[in-house]
Amino acid sequence: MSIYAHTLTKNTGELQEMESYRGKLLLIVNTASKCGFTKQYEGLENLYSRYKDKGFEIYPFKMLSNGKYDLNIWNDEYWLRLERLLRETSRRRIFVQIEIWDRFDYSDLDDTNRWQIHPYNPQNNVNYTVTESGLNTRYPDHPGANTQPFFFTTPEQKDNHCVLYYQQRFVKQLMEVSLTFSHVLYCMNNETSGEKEWSNYWARFVKSHADRKKRKVYLTEMWDEWDLTAAQHRQTFDHPDLFGFVDVSQNNHNVGDEHWDNFLHVRNRLAIQPRPMNTTKTYGASGNKFGHTDQDAIERFWRHLLAGAASIRFHRPPSGLGLSDRAIRCIRAARTLETMVPIWTLKAANELLSDRDSNEAYLAVSGGSAYVVYFPTGGRVGLDVSGSKGPFTLNWINIDTGRSRDQELVLDRDEITLSSPSKDNWVVAVVQPVRQQIK
Repeated sequence: MSIYAHTLTKNTGELQEMESYRGKLLLIVNTASKCGFTKQYEGLENLYSRYKDKGFEIYPFKMLSNGKYDLNIWNDEYWLRLERLLRETSRRRIFVQIEIWDRFDYSDLDDTNRWQIHPYNPQNNVNYTVTESGLNTRYPDHPGANTQPFFFTTPEQKDNHCVLYYQQRFVKQLMEVSLTFSHVLYCMNNETSGEKEWSNYWARFVKSHADRKKRKVYLTEMWDEWDLTAAQHRQTFDHPDLFGFVDVSQNNHNVGDEHWDNFLHVRNRLAIQPRPMNTTKTYGASGNKFGHTDQDAIERFWRHLLAGAASIRFHRPPSGLGLSDRAIRCIRAARTLETMVPIWTLKAANELLSDRDSNEAYLAVSGGSAYVVYFPTGGRVGLDVSGSKGPFTLNWINIDTGRSRDQELVLDRDEITLSSPSKDNWVVAVVQPVRQQIK
């Protein structure tokens, strides 16, 4: 007997016909809810997260016995998972950035068929037709082409009431669940090159809903343009009334001095009305199809750290290091540095370096009394410390191993020559020692 001939009873008491899953990739696990091995559920959820784009899907809407979705009925499992995610991350003091819309979910680019299986596709729901919604059943273009009418539904665009109603309904429910937590940030879109009217509409919608709940929310937009000096990004940078922080993840397509200078452009632009700058996607992993290496990821992490990023996250594999061993060593090195210098006080100051080649070293200063220099692949530079009173200790940390070298004492002088111990990733904290250390 085929598995699709069976009808199962869900833990809610509802009957679920397996026929509705025909054509989808299934992972079936036989276990008991009170079994001592139920910790495996966490692993299964991680497995789904990694492979969801390859056939595993769970949507916020209920799937009917005919295999179609009803956009007016929620899939309770989806919202229970979201609530559990937010509860557990809150308990672990991990911030979550929710990207409300992801343009790649609404495209069939490269035969990914994401739109083919999506509940909003008129062929997959009982709520509207192609004619009623203005949505086609196929969109094979890259999302950057902006041919998907799903992202033109707001009153200032096409004013598509039919689809907008269900979009609003989803976002309202998302806010109902997430607003009970205080560690959630909101990004309107993932890597969008769409119209500002779309982004601004949803930013106002989210803020309005939060205001009614008397909750303060922090919003941003993630524009697709790699160049942070481009006009596209000013729609976020220049509107603190809507966007309480900025996301500069796309800067992580850049390398070397361009990556550093791009970020500093944003910091300087925001100086009048400072806001946190987050980079939630730090790309880089050797062997991935985009050509970014492990080394790229480490360099991007440390440039953003010294330049003033409020948060830095390694992107998930295969595009990033995730929480791999190398990523963990990198984070531990940053925490070691934090015991020597308050990282949040750092200000970029490459102008104090001499004999510096491109991408050789990066400098940030804390209050004129502490200096932090990052060497991506070794090097030798001069550091101007004439504005501070010595002596200083040199505290070298190997980012690749997480290990520190013994301190070096440097007497009072106007310039210190810093030579990286090897061609590994190194960071050195040049700080004034406490009195006991120099007796």
